[in-house]
Amino acid sequence: MHRDKIELLLDRSETGFLVNSTEKMEKQRVNGGEFNQCSDEVQHVALDIGGSLIKVVYFSGNDCGSFEEQETSSSKGRLDVPNGNQNYCVLKGKLHFMKFETRKINDCIEFLSSKKFRCHDDLHHEDHTSDSHIVKATGGGAFRYADLFKEKLGITLDKVDEMDSLVAGANFLLKAVKCEAFTYMDDKKDYVQIDHKDLYPYLLVNIGSGVSMIKVDGDSKFERVSGTSVGGGTFWGLGKLLTKCKSFDELLELSHGGNNRVIDMLVGDIYGGSDYSKIGLASTTIASSFGKAVSENKELEDYRPEDVARSLLRMISNNIGQIAYLNALRFGLKRIIFGGFFIREHAYTMDTISVAVNFWSNGEAKAMFLRHEGFLGALGAFMNYKREGLADLMSHLLVEQLPKGSIVADLNGNDSIHCSVRISN
Repeated sequence: MHRDKIELLLDRSETGFLVNSTEKMEKQRVNGGEFNQCSDEVQHVALDIGGSLIKVVYFSGNDCGSFEEQETSSSKGRLDVPNGNQNYCVLKGKLHFMKFETRKINDCIEFLSSKKFRCHDDLHHEDHTSDSHIVKATGGGAFRYADLFKEKLGITLDKVDEMDSLVAGANFLLKAVKCEAFTYMDDKKDYVQIDHKDLYPYLLVNIGSGVSMIKVDGDSKFERVSGTSVGGGTFWGLGKLLTKCKSFDELLELSHGGNNRVIDMLVGDIYGGSDYSKIGLASTTIASSFGKAVSENKELEDYRPEDVARSLLRMISNNIGQIAYLNALRFGLKRIIFGGFFIREHAYTMDTISVAVNFWSNGEAKAMFLRHEGFLGALGAFMNYKREGLADLMSHLLVEQLPKGSIVADLNGNDSIHCSVRISN
């Protein structure tokens, strides 16, 4: 049977569409560096191949049977749409979120090859004899590594525009998941429910290797208005040179035990411990990141790596927050949403960005963050499968309602959620 429309659904509950629970995926590495063989069949997959990280979103059915077997056991029904009626079936399973370092791309390829890998192309051909399997992919690596995926896995990367994917992923999450967006300041996380009718416009700040700032005016209406080369790649690159850390996570963990005031020059250091009250600068305000290194007769090895990592993280987060607010001010936007794997729900990073936005806006604007912050591009590419139809249906079908008191877990590691995929013909 020919199927050409794919739609992501969250599992139903009595209260509406519900993400049932967050489940840690089984550890993919075991003794000898081999992947565990998962019985779930990968039926749809999308990649976001960035300069530093590869983000993977894929759907796997609960059963190990073929697509036809799952179709038989799936619930079927009629769905009224503006242009008439359409038949559909629903495949229930899990939506998985994975990440790999781009420099270790062979790990990603090995992982995909370890799965019962069924590409989207298979849904269009019952004979499955085609040697050209298609996978949606976004990011610069979709171009750079296209030949490698073709050679190693026999798949063709169907390239989806990076900005399109980021916006589609963000819009989907903000509409579909009730407790997706939140604010964070002073160690306090507050979830924000955004009225879908009042979602636009907003500024989407995606912090990857670099930073893109996108003014979003609608589902497919957006403009990249600014950006900066000082982003996650800067933190990782300088951190590697200055601290000898081997990974982003190691560097982030190192920063936990640091004190940036050992290296950063504060207003109080210049004014003898006093505020510069005339222009509203507290004594604890950073006047110059890494500024004390200039006035002190010390070498790099005289500073603790923890303090260096902390100062570096503070410098980059502060600047991103400031540049983001200035762009929001430029377009009269009050809502600023931050995404990208640089954040990783790291408390100090979020707090620094929030303080920067609050400071420069005089408390008029707030920074908001997303639970699935690192997977916007991959999720947007995944949703591109359904763009042949039902595009307008997503906004009012995919509304998650969580009962009061529900515990909402975070999904920025290798995790999965229960969901369904609706396939219409």
